[in-house]
Order: sequence, then C-alpha cells, then structure tokens
Amino acid sequence: MPARTGAQFLKGLRGPREVWVGGERVKDVVDHPALTGAAHALAEVFDLQHAHADVCLAPDPETGEPIAVSHLAPKSREDLARRGKALRQVSEYSVGLMGRTPDYMNVTYAGFAASPAEWGAHGNGEGYARLVDYQKFLRRGDIALTHTIVQPTVDKALGDAPQVGNEQALRKVGETACGIVVRGARVLATLAPFADEIAVYPASPLPQGADDYALSFCIPMGAPGLKFLCRDSVSAGANRFDHPLSSRFDEQDAFVIFDDVEVPRERLFIDCNLASYNGVMATNWPPNVQQQTMIRASVKLDFAWGLALRTAAAINAADPETNRLIGEIWSYAEFTRTAIVAAEAEAREWPGGLWTLAPGPLHALRSTLPIWMPRVAEILRLIGSHNVFATPSAAQMADPDLRRLIDRYLPGAKGMAAEERIRTFRLAWDFAGSALASRNEQYERFYLASSARNLARHLAFTDRSRADRLVDRFLKEPY
Repeated sequence: MPARTGAQFLKGLRGPREVWVGGERVKDVVDHPALTGAAHALAEVFDLQHAHADVCLAPDPETGEPIAVSHLAPKSREDLARRGKALRQVSEYSVGLMGRTPDYMNVTYAGFAASPAEWGAHGNGEGYARLVDYQKFLRRGDIALTHTIVQPTVDKALGDAPQVGNEQALRKVGETACGIVVRGARVLATLAPFADEIAVYPASPLPQGADDYALSFCIPMGAPGLKFLCRDSVSAGANRFDHPLSSRFDEQDAFVIFDDVEVPRERLFIDCNLASYNGVMATNWPPNVQQQTMIRASVKLDFAWGLALRTAAAINAADPETNRLIGEIWSYAEFTRTAIVAAEAEAREWPGGLWTLAPGPLHALRSTLPIWMPRVAEILRLIGSHNVFATPSAAQMADPDLRRLIDRYLPGAKGMAAEERIRTFRLAWDFAGSALASRNEQYERFYLASSARNLARHLAFTDRSRADRLVDRFLKEPY
C-alpha cells in the first residue's frame, strides 16, 4: 500500500497490545487521556506527508507507489539533500520536540538494508536477506516502527553490556518450529504506545561468550508476551491555549519486557552471531541516522531562539544581558546549522552505494547538544522570570468580567495585547519548564549517549590527520 494517512495510522493503533500507564492496562491508546494527544499528533505527521507530497513522498523503486522519502536509502548527494528537506518538514511539525517520529526508524532501516558489507558479513547472509525483505515491508506498509536497544542497568560497575548469565538482559532461551523464543528486558522504547512494530538491534558490543544476547529482530507490538510499562505521563489536557506543546507532543517512553516472546524466523536478522552483532553498528549507522537527529536538533534550537526573542519583546527586555542570553541560543542554533552544512559538504559513499553525511561534524554535535539543550531551557526561564507564572488560563480568559481586567492589567510592552503576552509566556513555560520540558531535558542529556561518553569516544569517529600534521611539523623537524 502507498504512504498512509493519519486516519489509517490511527486505525492501525487500535489492535491488541499490552501497554501500561500507571496502574492501568490501556484498552485503546488512541482514546486514552494520557495518550490521545500524541496519537493524534502523529496522525497529523502522516497527513503532513500528503500535504507536502512534493517534499515528503517519492516513488517506491520497485512498485512505483508513493512512499515516504525517509524510507529511501540515499544513493547520491542529491538524494541526501532531498531526504534532508523531508526530515526538516517533519521536524518542524513538533518543533523538534518529538525525537522518535517514524522517520527516525525509516532512515535507520533504509540504511541497514543498504549495508550488505556490514549486515551480511561474518556468515550472516541469510539474516541480511531477511532484513532487506523486512525493509520492503516497512516502507510499503508505511509502518510506524520504534526500537529498544539499551540493556537494563542493574549494576553500573559491570558495564553496559550484559555478562554471560545475566538474567535481566534480553536473550534467546529456546527455538520453535517457526523461530526462536526470547526472554528478558530492554529500555527505552520511546514512541512505544504509538508504534506498529518494535525493533531490537545492537547497541554496546557484547563480550565473548555472550552469544545468546546477540540478537536483532522486529516484531509486532501485539506479539504475545510483549509488555510495555510506560513512564508517568507528562501529557496535559487537550486545551492548546493552556498547554500548546504538552497537549500533543508527549511521545512517551517505555520499559519493555519480553516474557517468552516468539520471534518468527523471517523477522530474525541476527541469531546469536556475536561477530555480526558487534560489527554492524560500527561504520555507517551513526552518520546515516544522525541526519535525522541533527536536523531535529537544528529545528528545535531555531524555535528556542525565536521563542527567546518573543518573550523578551513581550516585556521589552532589550538590556545587554538579555541580548547576550538570546545571542547564546542563536550561537547554538547557528553552530548546529553550519555543522550540518559541513557534514553535507563532506558526504561520502560507502561500499554498497549508501551515501551518508560526514561523521565528524555530527559527532561533535552529538557531544555538545546534551550540554546546549539544558542551557537553552535555563536561558528561557531566566528571560521569562516570574512572567511565566502570570499566565491566566483559557477558562479565565473566557470569563467576561475577568477578561476585561486581564486585558487592562496584563498587557505586553509596546501595545502588545494581553492575550498575545499570555500565550507567549505559556508557550515558553511549556517548552522550558513544564513536565514535558523536564522529560525532554533529560532525554536530550542522554540522547545518543551522554556528552561525556561521546567526548571520550571521539577518536572512533574522527580523522586526526590534520591535527597530526600540525604537531608533526615540530616533533620531526631537525635540531
């Protein structure tokens, strides 16, 4: 089938799945008060691709049907640029607040399927062939896919990868006539209540002997034994005046339990092949998927800069210190934008024909965004000061007697109407100080690993030849 509409997406969510929010097993994720806002927001994302079909859709290379551009593996610089425009269109819908819109996993699996040198190595040819078939299913069905790739943390002293005998981590425990049986847990499945399927693929390399943990597969969210325990909801009511962002952009995060889940053979891409598991993510995965992640970050920072300008204007805060704070946000937005431009300019082709952005500039962003994003929220709170709390609700605004007084006593600077001022500061608080904002700050701090971890690993992603050449001049000159 071609690219889905929002109505088709919502219809697909009404199938059986075991999703828990608080102490309640959710009967219908589309209508549940804690989930309905994000469900319908994601439906709007599916509709968006039809409203902007010239940017977001392209013919399937085999069937000719219109599919999301994010499902296509770039085979040239031009393809990368085209995909970048589509990714930006989707990111702008949620102003970068939803990090796991379906295009994230579309990009991921398009890259996997276009990487035979990685996924077909170490005797994993059959697994790679199944992965290619699955990616065709993914793009032709316009499936909303999420993932869960992090092992549960029980004892940090033991490291990130499970040791042999670990009872909590996801592992293979048996075989059936049709596939394998897996047991254990993983975190953190962002978008879980709103996905059609869930993916498991490698994260941290596994130690020798941990073959049973070396798995990669995709299965439907309703697979028997699959359980999703959602964190506390930060979704607010449906009133978009009171909650312009948290009414719709809580994409949720879930702890996933695999309670003896059967994985069909045709959905199994790595089956206890340790060498394959430890090798597939080491090369082109980061620069492929980070085109989506960094465009999202760029959109979010542009929005934050615009929001800072509006909050300052609402109270005519034009002093040097306020302008310095706003300029700080602008610098983060501009550094992010130019890093993406540099990564595009240095794009490269991998064996198999996949084109990705250059990894160096993207990895630099991956190391600094976990610091910049919390600072941006802090700056918005500093500029807003007490004004973020002087924000009457929509119900108060609707009362005729109160509205008369609000208009008189709470106007903005330079003739700004009270309603515009109130909406500006409500938007700023929802972005930088609400429950949704707190979740997003934590998410940004550890999104694609922490700043400290990425800085410590930078040599795995960078070319040191320029730096070595400059130093060698002095170390090797005669004396």
